[in-house]
Order: sequence, then structure tokens, then C-alpha cells
Amino acid sequence: MTTMATTMVTRITRAARVSAPGRDQETAKQARRAAIVMAGTMILWMGAQVVGGEMGWPVKYTLLVDLAALAGFIWSLVVTYQIWRKRRG
Repeated sequence: MTTMATTMVTRITRAARVSAPGRDQETAKQARRAAIVMAGTMILWMGAQVVGGEMGWPVKYTLLVDLAALAGFIWSLVVTYQIWRKRRG
């Protein structure tokens, strides 16, 4: 599973690399950051679900982990939208 996430981040960051200086490099940097946050959030969320299930964590802790993962994904969505808007105009 970790290999799959690493491959996904590598592909996204390769696609985000731009050779032009200035604004395009900043956009590529934001895209890499968003990709790493998405992959990291998913890995941590899945790990917390497994550990929580094995250790018998109460539902309130599982909900906290779910909300934290949701926050990470929403942040990534906002950053991705900003990148899209920048590239459009």
C-alpha cells in the first residue's frame, strides 16, 4: 500500500513540474504539496482505522480521525482549485 501511495505522489509531482521560472514553479510547488498532503492523509487515515479497530478505540476517537482526514482532503481540494484558477487566467 505504501508503494502505491509513493507511486501516486511521484506521478503527480512529475506532472506538476514546470520548467518556466517564477509563477509556474510556485504552482508546481503547491501541486506537490497538495499531492503529498492527499497521499499522507489517506495513509494516516487508513492506518488509524486499522489501529483503532485492533485496539478497540471508542467511536468518538474514530470520528476525530475521520474529521482530521476530512480537513486534510478539503485543504487539498481548495489548493487544487486555486492552482486550477491560476493556470486558467
